[in-house]
Amino acid sequence: MSNSRAIAAQIISRVLKEKISLKDSLTSRLNTDITSRDRGFIEGLCYGVVRWYLPLKKLCSFLLKKPFNVADQDVEVLLLIGLYELNYLTSPHAAIHETVQAAKELRKVWAVPLINGVLRSFQRQKFSLLKNLNKNTQFAHPNWLIKRLQRAWPNEWQTIIAANNYLPSMSLRVNFLKITRDKYQHKLKDKAIKSELSELSSAGIILDKSYSVFKLPGFLEGEISIQDTAAQLAANLLSLEPGLRVLDACAAPGGKTSHILEKQPDLLECVAVDQDAIRLKKVKDNLCRLGLTDTKVQLLYAKAQNLKTTWKGDFFDRILLDAPCSGTGVIRKHPDIKILRKKEDIAQLAEQQYQLLSSLWGLLKPNGILLYATCSVLPEENVEVLHRFLSHYADAIEEVIGETWGVACIIGRQIFPQINGPEGFYYAKLRKKAD
Repeated sequence: MSNSRAIAAQIISRVLKEKISLKDSLTSRLNTDITSRDRGFIEGLCYGVVRWYLPLKKLCSFLLKKPFNVADQDVEVLLLIGLYELNYLTSPHAAIHETVQAAKELRKVWAVPLINGVLRSFQRQKFSLLKNLNKNTQFAHPNWLIKRLQRAWPNEWQTIIAANNYLPSMSLRVNFLKITRDKYQHKLKDKAIKSELSELSSAGIILDKSYSVFKLPGFLEGEISIQDTAAQLAANLLSLEPGLRVLDACAAPGGKTSHILEKQPDLLECVAVDQDAIRLKKVKDNLCRLGLTDTKVQLLYAKAQNLKTTWKGDFFDRILLDAPCSGTGVIRKHPDIKILRKKEDIAQLAEQQYQLLSSLWGLLKPNGILLYATCSVLPEENVEVLHRFLSHYADAIEEVIGETWGVACIIGRQIFPQINGPEGFYYAKLRKKAD
């Protein structure tokens, strides 16, 4: 199959039918003989359609007499692709012609006149159809999420939504064990790659656009990692010192683990845990690339919530719990969250987060620090989890984060996703009272 739009339709259809992430669907389908140019175009179509899925689907319903059968979901996705190109991109003739050709390649010849007719009707009625979209649909977020954001952040919710609908910037983290930030920025300049130093993270560099890692100088030599600037704050917040034992409880793919080791190479021990063996292998690969395999790091394939009973080693001075969450702070990078995440998930995730926090607390030494982090902007997963925990554990006290980034919450600090800025992250720092 050579038609890029047909391939994109198959990738998006898998997300909708099988409820798998867009990233996983892309990886499995593009792991074939597809040119880098076509790959970039396909990825752009997929992310664009998924990002604007809700308004595109509503426009599609305006133009169809009846909905499609489940078996013909790929045809509906082709229409969404065509509508996306006509509304958000350019070259309308190519969009219509190639989308029609894609239907033929998918062996849906019967749909050719339908696709042609619907897309041409949209061209003629574009402005009146767009006016008929209600405001919530234009936001391209599910209603349940809009309501929760309005309730949680009455002054910021529209800013959060606007940022979510922008393409994310590409952020790098400089490995100070190998190079300084200024020297690495000069390397970028020599390659004609525009960049600016992050004000949020002392190790962060923000690029003007996304690049293949193989085009970034020093990537294979371990001079930099790809990591959002808000995620880079974790290592600093852990207050690392030589000789400490550190646990990274949900470590994959290893961005924060490697930053911990870069930040403090003289740790006594660092244990990185994940329950996904394939993702844990990515942690190992990242550590090897960065030259961190000689440090005292142990990769452990296990469930973090079981460590309370299975861990037989010494307790830890520092624990990082980057808890599984809704991902509502990283929608820019994962727009499928708007489709796949349901409102019922939030309470389940909050309970899982509380149980993880409770279990790991038993592995923390007196006077030790546990850093709780999520890439969520919902208080149910952040402040409310911490409030519940502090109410039940008398030996836990909040250590106030003395920074100015983000906004101060009742407990911890919240960073919102920002256009040309960081993703949404929440951090809270807890200290266990000394005996």
